[in-house]
Amino acid sequence: MDTVVWILILLTAFNFLLKQSFWRPVATCVAAGIAALFVVLVWPLAIEQSKTQIADWLSDNQLMLDTSVVLTVELSLQMAFCLLSVHVANYSPVKPRMRWMYKALYWFPGVLVLPVLFFGLTQTIFTFPGMSFRLLAWLFAAFVLVAVPLGRWLIKRLLPEPELRLELFFLTNALAAVLGIIATVNGQTAVAGTTTVDWVALGGCVALFVAGALAGWIIFIVKRKLTFKIRK
Repeated sequence: MDTVVWILILLTAFNFLLKQSFWRPVATCVAAGIAALFVVLVWPLAIEQSKTQIADWLSDNQLMLDTSVVLTVELSLQMAFCLLSVHVANYSPVKPRMRWMYKALYWFPGVLVLPVLFFGLTQTIFTFPGMSFRLLAWLFAAFVLVAVPLGRWLIKRLLPEPELRLELFFLTNALAAVLGIIATVNGQTAVAGTTTVDWVALGGCVALFVAGALAGWIIFIVKRKLTFKIRK
């Protein structure tokens, strides 16, 4: 489960940088400044954490369920941005409401990057015991301030085509959604497994499937004949 959480953290950070590749450099610098300011402001809270407390948070099912709600909403918004980008690029004219929705999703950077930054700060403090907490926080903030624009530049250098970056952004968000479900379950299942087969229920499902298929086939034949008569 720890591996899944680490992959989710890396995907969240990568998706944040990938979203920045669609923004202008000035907007990316502003986002990097806000992220660095967040690190500087939360370091007094980060030094109060411990590895045991963080492990307890990750094993708390209720907390993971609450986090999955935020994760689902954010990933849905980011995937909606991908779909609206394709719609805006291929259809004209675009309705004003659709254009406003696209702009709102375009400037939505995501909120899950903030817990990721907080987690990264705590891990940095754990890695360098004995050093000044304030100094570590400022160094980590400086790293964030440089890494965000540099990561944006590197992604645009490796993937210069916006269409390819948009497709990758959609796929990585979909992967994060799947991993979010796995992390939320946390090794538990909602329904107990069984080794017996309910033949009555199975037969009812098969009969319902066959009846639906026959009904669809009959409707198709009738509609095709009616269409042929109207054309004649």
